[in-house]
Amino acid sequence: MTLQDTNIDTHTESSRIRNQRLEKLEKIKSLGIDPYPYKFIRTHKAEELQVKYKDLANSQETDDTVTVCGRIHNERNDWMFIDLYDDSGKIQLYCDKENLDKKLVEFLPLLDKGDHIGAKGIIRRSPRGELSIKVSEVIVLSKSLLPLPEIIEGKKRHLGIHDIETRYRQRYLDLIVNPIPKETLKKRAKITSEIRNYLDEKGFLEIDTPVLQVEAGGAEARPFVTHHNALNIDLYLRIATELHLKRLIVGGFEKVYEIGRIFRNEGISTKHNPEFTSIELYEAYSDYNDMMDLTENLVKYICQKVNGKLQIEYQGKIIDFEKPWKRIPMLDIIKEHAKIDFSKCLHNPEEASKLAINAGVKLECRGAPMVCPDCGIIIAKVFEERVEAKLIQPTFIIDYPLEISPLAKKHRSIPGLVERFELFINGWEIANSFSELTDPLDQRKRLEEQAKKKAAGDHEAHPLDLDFLTALEYGMPPTGGLGIGIDRLVMLLTNSASIRDVIAFPTMKPL
Repeated sequence: MTLQDTNIDTHTESSRIRNQRLEKLEKIKSLGIDPYPYKFIRTHKAEELQVKYKDLANSQETDDTVTVCGRIHNERNDWMFIDLYDDSGKIQLYCDKENLDKKLVEFLPLLDKGDHIGAKGIIRRSPRGELSIKVSEVIVLSKSLLPLPEIIEGKKRHLGIHDIETRYRQRYLDLIVNPIPKETLKKRAKITSEIRNYLDEKGFLEIDTPVLQVEAGGAEARPFVTHHNALNIDLYLRIATELHLKRLIVGGFEKVYEIGRIFRNEGISTKHNPEFTSIELYEAYSDYNDMMDLTENLVKYICQKVNGKLQIEYQGKIIDFEKPWKRIPMLDIIKEHAKIDFSKCLHNPEEASKLAINAGVKLECRGAPMVCPDCGIIIAKVFEERVEAKLIQPTFIIDYPLEISPLAKKHRSIPGLVERFELFINGWEIANSFSELTDPLDQRKRLEEQAKKKAAGDHEAHPLDLDFLTALEYGMPPTGGLGIGIDRLVMLLTNSASIRDVIAFPTMKPL
């Protein structure tokens, strides 16, 4: 049987089940029951009952009446037992048909796996130790017309999805039948909440900045383009929140941040989604050394709050957040791992190219092999190929080439470099930070150079944002800035192999 045949068979079976459920739906309506009521009031969630009655002995029955609601995942013994799930967990319903109202006994077979129901009854524990509700009333809250996906393993059948594509495309199904993605998204929400708690306690203020922008600046990335009908202008979805947050620093705020969606029109992989979430923050009168301290303390705080410890396992590797994190200059770590010393040719692209090529690194600049006018691009390429993957434990790589850092202050003691760091964990860039460039004349010169690259066809070059330059001319104090990719941080702290696992609805190509 071909895959196409299998899909046809699955669709036919699903249609047959849907028709059966439509018949049940009509029968429910004929009984004068609304299968889609407006509201239901419950007294407890499943987890609350499990905790409250944890000491109830086997075969013991109480006089406590409760009402619960949730989705049916399973039924046994001709609806004698029902596994009911809400967002906190499972509670078993026990339907003692000999002592139930006749109408309810006749109603139970009209239910199906996937239906939302409400139930009322008394608490008991079964002889086998299962906390249960001995029901006296059951009401349908939402009739499910389509069957929940099932996995057959041997002679056992249980809810689940084999196909990864289905899990991502129909995330709602994945959340119904698989507890792992639900727990991941809960942990993601906690991570975001704890980031806010930490920064708020430190005196930072969260301020929203525009998603639609006249100039998409703050990073080197290709933007998405849209059109504003009323103004009749093209706008860009933001690729960073940086330049507007810096405007706030110019305006007199001293500690600001934003957690928000970022949009970059680039490739998709296990580590990249074109729509992602970042936290960017800016603190006046600080520099990139202060930002390193803040980053280390913030990530440790989050890890402890979410996982209860500072050592985690990620895909078989132990990552230790507790030890003091290494701070290594980019040129030093390239020299260590790639055996190339770029320190004496920061202003000599030809010599830098030779060193890289002789070390076996294939250079390509704007489509032309082995020709690159920027030392910074050459150094970054070598670092990416020979070093990144080896940075498993939390490591700050500091002091980057000027050419690839147009928004960072020049290094106070090393010509050709800037005061910038990136945090790497598990071979991934997790955070990026600068001593922010506050000299308006230097910034104008660098953005004009970026504009030339953009005009020459570099779609990721930084635009010339004239309003931002005007803001800088009113005076911006010394400032440290930091950006952290929340999606990758969540991947690490939830042991998720793909960025799609930590995004509720990842970007997918339509079928």
